[in-house]
Amino acid sequence: MAQALALMQAVIGHQLTSTSAGALLDQALEAEVDPLHWCAVHLNLPEAEIMARAAAWVGIAFLEAVPNCDAPALDPGRLEALGEIRLYRLRLEDRDVAFVAPNFFGLLRLARLCAARPDLARSICIVPETALRDFLAAQASAALIDNARQNMTRLWPRAAAQLELIGPVRIVFAALIGVVTLILLSAPLTGYDTLAPFWFALIMLPSVLRLTALLTPLPPEPVASDGGDDIDLPVYSILVPLRDEANMVPQLCRALDQLDYPRHKLDITFVVESTSPSTIEALRPYCRAPHFSLRIVPDALPRTKPKALDFALPFCRGEFIVVYDAEDRPEPDQLRRIADQFRQRPDLHCIQARLVIDNGRSGWLPALFAGEYAGLFSVLLPALSRWGIVMPLGGTSNHFRTRSLRELGGWDAFNVTEDADLGVRLARRQMRCATSPSRTYEAAPTRLLPWMGQRTRWMKGWFQTYAVHNRHANELLADLGWREFIGLQLVLLGMLMPPLLHAGFLITLPILFLTGQLTAPELQPWPVACFAVLVMGSTIAILINLVGLARTGQRDLIWRQVAVPLYWALISAATLLALREFTLRPFHWFKSPHHISPRPSSPSVRPERAPAATVAPVHPPGNSVQRLGRKPITDRSVAG
Repeated sequence: MAQALALMQAVIGHQLTSTSAGALLDQALEAEVDPLHWCAVHLNLPEAEIMARAAAWVGIAFLEAVPNCDAPALDPGRLEALGEIRLYRLRLEDRDVAFVAPNFFGLLRLARLCAARPDLARSICIVPETALRDFLAAQASAALIDNARQNMTRLWPRAAAQLELIGPVRIVFAALIGVVTLILLSAPLTGYDTLAPFWFALIMLPSVLRLTALLTPLPPEPVASDGGDDIDLPVYSILVPLRDEANMVPQLCRALDQLDYPRHKLDITFVVESTSPSTIEALRPYCRAPHFSLRIVPDALPRTKPKALDFALPFCRGEFIVVYDAEDRPEPDQLRRIADQFRQRPDLHCIQARLVIDNGRSGWLPALFAGEYAGLFSVLLPALSRWGIVMPLGGTSNHFRTRSLRELGGWDAFNVTEDADLGVRLARRQMRCATSPSRTYEAAPTRLLPWMGQRTRWMKGWFQTYAVHNRHANELLADLGWREFIGLQLVLLGMLMPPLLHAGFLITLPILFLTGQLTAPELQPWPVACFAVLVMGSTIAILINLVGLARTGQRDLIWRQVAVPLYWALISAATLLALREFTLRPFHWFKSPHHISPRPSSPSVRPERAPAATVAPVHPPGNSVQRLGRKPITDRSVAG
C-alpha cells in the first residue's frame, strides 16, 4: 500500500497532500477505474505528463510516442485484441526495447521488477497508452483495412454486398424491379384481371402494414431503475465517423461533453478519413481530453462510413457501443437510459434511439423530412419492435452490445445503408432489437440537391439490402421463419415499390382521365382502384407523419404535411436515380453536407487544453531517440 500511495503522490505531483493522494486512490479503486485514468479525467492532467511522472518514479525512460522507425507491418491474429495490447518490442540499434503503456498496477509490478533487475531499465521505455494505440493502428493499418473490407466476406459471404452484388446480378435485379413496376402500372390500362391479386398484394399490403403500425400503441417505456451508482455503469464506447466535417467539430464536441455519463467510463473515438486533414486538425485540441481519441483511416476503397467504423471497431473497449453522426445532439441522459434498458432486457442486442429533426421550421423540405422521421422513429419502428419483425435501423444512435456486434462481423463496408443491412442480419441471427424514446436531434437538408443525393443513397442501399438477403431466399427463410420472412418482404418492399408506383400513377392517372376511364358513366374498376390506392397511400403516409409529430411534440409542423404527395414525388425521382446507381456504381457513397444547428441546445464548450507540464520528460539513456537506433526487430513481439 505504501508503494501505491507513493506512486499516486508522484503522479499527482506536489500540489496535493499524501492524504489527498490516498483519497484519490480510494475513489479510483471504488469506481473500478485505473487510478492513472482517474487522475487524467478528474485532475485534468495530460496523459503524457502522468506517464512521464510515473516513469521518473519507476526510474526508467519515457517517450511521448513510439519512435517512427521502419518497423514491419503488424498483422496480429486477433485484431480485436489490439485495444488490449500494452507492450510492443522494437529492435533499436544494438538492443531490443520494449515500449510499454502500463496501468497503475502494471507500474507497481514494473517498479519491483526493475528494483530486482536494474539492467532492465536499459531495455524498457514507458509511453502513453494513446501513443501506443496510435502506433499499433499505424502498424496494423493494412490488416485493419483488409479486415474492414473483407471481414463480411470471410464471416458471412452470402450476406456480403461485395460478393453478392456482382454486375450481372445487379442488372437482372434492376430489370426485374423495372418489369414488375411496368406490369403493375400497365394493369389498369390493359385490364388484366388475373393480375389483380398480385397487384393488390404488392401495392396494398405495405399500406396495410403501415396502417396497422399507426393503430399499434407505443411499447411501454422502460422503467428506470432506482437510482443506481455510477460504479455500476459499464464503459460505453462511442464511434463518431467524420469526413470533411471541420465546421461541425465544436457543436459535436459540445454535445458529447454534455452527456450525463461518468467521463472515466466514456470511450469516445472520432473516426476520420485521412483525406480530411482539416477535420483532423480541428479535432486535435479536443482530443487532449482523456475520454476523446482520434483514429485516422487510411484512404482506400470503398470510401464508406461502414468501412471507417469497421476500421475502428477493434479498439473499442466498452460493453456497449453507439454510433453518432457529425450533426447529432443526443439527449444528455441517453447513455444511462439505454444502458439501463440493456441491463433490464438481457435478450436485447440492439436499441434504436429516436431521431428527431429540429430544423423543421426552416422550410417545406425540412418540415416534410421532420414528419417522415417522426413517423418512422415514433410510429413504424416501435411497432415493428413490438411485433418482433425485422427493424431497418437508423444510420445513427443505434446502440449495440459490443460482443454481439463483433459476432455479426460489424458493418458491411460495401452496403451504403449499413444500418438497414445490420437490422436484417440481427434478425437472421435471432438477436432482438428494440426502440428507446430517448432522442437524438439532427438537422435535415434544407436544399434540394443535398437532399436528393442523400435520399438516392438511402434508396440504393435498400435495393442492396433487399437483393443481397433475398438472393438466397431459402436460407433467409430458414433463418427468419415464415412470419418474419413475410414481414421483411413487406417492410423492404414497402420502402422500394411505393415510390416507383407513385411516380407511375402520377403518369397513369392523367392518361386514364383523358381516355374517359375515370369519368362517369365510363368508370372502370381498375382506374378507380388505381386512384383509390394513390389516395389511400398518401392519406396513410400523412397520418403516420401527423401521429409521429404529435408524439415528438412538433405539432407546429403538422399543417405542412399536406405537401406529402409532392414529397413522395421527390422520393420517386430519387428512387429512379438510385436504381440507376445501383446498376452502374453500387458502392458509391454520397457524402451528405452538414451544417451547424441554428438552435444550439446549450452553451459553448471550449476544447480541452493541456496545462503546462510541471515535470520534464525523462528520456532514454543518451537523451536521444537517435542514439537508440532505427533498426526494427525482425521477429517482432506483441504482448497483451
